[in-house]
Amino acid sequence: MDREQPCEQDLGVLVGDKLDMSWHCALTAQEANHTLGCIKSSMASRSREGILPLCSALVRPHLESCVQLWSPQHRKDMDLFERVQRRATKMVRGLEHLCYGERLRESRLFSLEKRRLHGDCTVAFQCIKGAYRKDRERPFTKTCTNKTRSNGFKMKEGRFRLAIRKKLFTMRVVRHCNRLPREVVDPPLLEMCKVRLDGALSNLT
Repeated sequence: MDREQPCEQDLGVLVGDKLDMSWHCALTAQEANHTLGCIKSSMASRSREGILPLCSALVRPHLESCVQLWSPQHRKDMDLFERVQRRATKMVRGLEHLCYGERLRESRLFSLEKRRLHGDCTVAFQCIKGAYRKDRERPFTKTCTNKTRSNGFKMKEGRFRLAIRKKLFTMRVVRHCNRLPREVVDPPLLEMCKVRLDGALSNLT
């Protein structure tokens, strides 16, 4: 990435002059790959039981910490992140000759893109179900509807003048949540929503 690109750092996140997160994504992927390299050089075992828990504990936090605030907005940034997990799953003995999709299935993992979608929907459900009651302003507004094709838990889509705003968390998550089946969003308990969301994403190609 061009180092001359103007950007500002706010609470540890680098934001470009066009409100994109490409520079921050590049640095984050670099840190994750460095950690992955340390795991590879220090681990004699390549077993699934050894590699995957370490990657989950040490590598994935780089890619997912507060990701709702700086989620990759461009396909090149998404692919940059996905290459980190591709490399991690390829380190596991017995999976190295499989394609990436098969390695994910064998490891019972989601792609990072699906994990971000899971995280976005979970945070949105927390907001809707009142997990942040102290907040004076709610980021989402629920709209109940009885339409047959609706999941009965619709959120209002906000309006915006600038196209860049559609990439923000409070905008992008509404469309995804409104498309989820009724059984995913109906349970009153968040943990049950998470389990059913896992199932819905598993069937998502």
